[in-house]
Amino acid sequence: MEFGLPEDNNKVSLTRFESMLKTNNVLFFDSAEFENIIHHYLEVGKIALAKKAVKLGLDQHPSSVNLKLFQTELCILENKFDEANVILDHIHTLEPNNEEIYIQKANVLSKQDLHEEAVKTLLIALDLAENDEGIGDLFALIGMEYLFLDQFHNARTYFKKCLEIDKDDYSALYNIIYCYDFLDENQAAISFLNDYLDKSPYCEVAWHQLGRQYFTINEYDKALAAFDFAIISDDSFVGAYLEKGKVLEKKQCYAEAIENYKITLALDEPTSFALLRIGHCYDKLGENDLAVQYFYKTVHEDPLLDKGWIAITKFYNKKQNYQKALFYINKAINIDSENVIYWKLYAQINHRLNFLEEAERGYKRTLDLGNYELETWLSRCDILIFLGEFNAAILNLQDAAEFYPETAEIEFRLAGLYFSILETRKGQFHLKNAILLDEEYEFILEELFPNVLLKPSVQNLIIQTKEQS
Repeated sequence: MEFGLPEDNNKVSLTRFESMLKTNNVLFFDSAEFENIIHHYLEVGKIALAKKAVKLGLDQHPSSVNLKLFQTELCILENKFDEANVILDHIHTLEPNNEEIYIQKANVLSKQDLHEEAVKTLLIALDLAENDEGIGDLFALIGMEYLFLDQFHNARTYFKKCLEIDKDDYSALYNIIYCYDFLDENQAAISFLNDYLDKSPYCEVAWHQLGRQYFTINEYDKALAAFDFAIISDDSFVGAYLEKGKVLEKKQCYAEAIENYKITLALDEPTSFALLRIGHCYDKLGENDLAVQYFYKTVHEDPLLDKGWIAITKFYNKKQNYQKALFYINKAINIDSENVIYWKLYAQINHRLNFLEEAERGYKRTLDLGNYELETWLSRCDILIFLGEFNAAILNLQDAAEFYPETAEIEFRLAGLYFSILETRKGQFHLKNAILLDEEYEFILEELFPNVLLKPSVQNLIIQTKEQS
């Protein structure tokens, strides 16, 4: 369906239509006017008004195929697929060679996740299409269906066909590169983009995508050159400055990276990403006041950006200002309570502040979320020992032993715990294991269980085991 009424005429039609709705006076519109009115309401998301326009349009023009097609589009938006198919079947009897019917049928199939059938239907529409614009649109739709099917080679083929019709179809260009990325074919993507740039040497989008490919394979100098060409092609291209800043960071050129990030702030509304990166760059340069200033600007710009709160947390943690670090890690956790990194940092900060119950809670949450590092198990165990929660500490170490069997650090702790709760045989078993595994960790008993180590029976067992090993 094409929409080509002059803009002034379209405004007049909209004004008349909305006036009619307010007054209940029935005015006449030709079918083309109704089509443009409906198209406008769909574009701006005013679905209720679009439905009214379709109803009134069909009342005045009951045989209009285009208005019936709009009717099916509205049915599809409301997931009324059976109703849409009934209307489409009816239209098909009137105009069997109308490509739009097949496009809408494919839309119904796609919405029902029948993407293979949608492709077959779109290929029928492709045979019926008569102009390049319509053919290009169909290539794009087929490409999208193949994306839904994870058939990236086929999708890429059809998006390339889009570019053959319109070399400035940047949506198709992005989708092609997406396919290369998903298939991890960076070198092939680079070859494709270089061929494309031979024909369109001033395409900032292609230069930008080429830079991203070089960045992915760690060819930073080539990436910088590509982003520079993108900027030469369009010196207001914010994305190119951002990507160039990221490359400069990788090259540890922090001052130059800051310059590029600041250009994006001047060209467009400040983004939390740019502000955060500037803060990190200043941090690397040792400019502490400027670093924290930009971290604060980041969370002011986007209070829900957990990475901003984490940056401030790590800043104060590094400065050993643990009270402030704790305040900001809580902010991050409030935004994303399932982030294991945040909980581990929360546990470590509380541990340093000697808030042991909270630290233990943090380590437990870290383990619950799947962080099974030995250090996490041991840190939680040592806190539980300090709190006198010996049985809980044993259970914690038994879980750890499933991931780290035959580990001296675990065995010495288990020995001390079992001796502490007077389960002597288990204590002896684990102590022997610990010494045979690595007697260098004997200091664990001295640090965590000094009273156990003073027992003559324990001293004798240590001496005997060492003599036997």
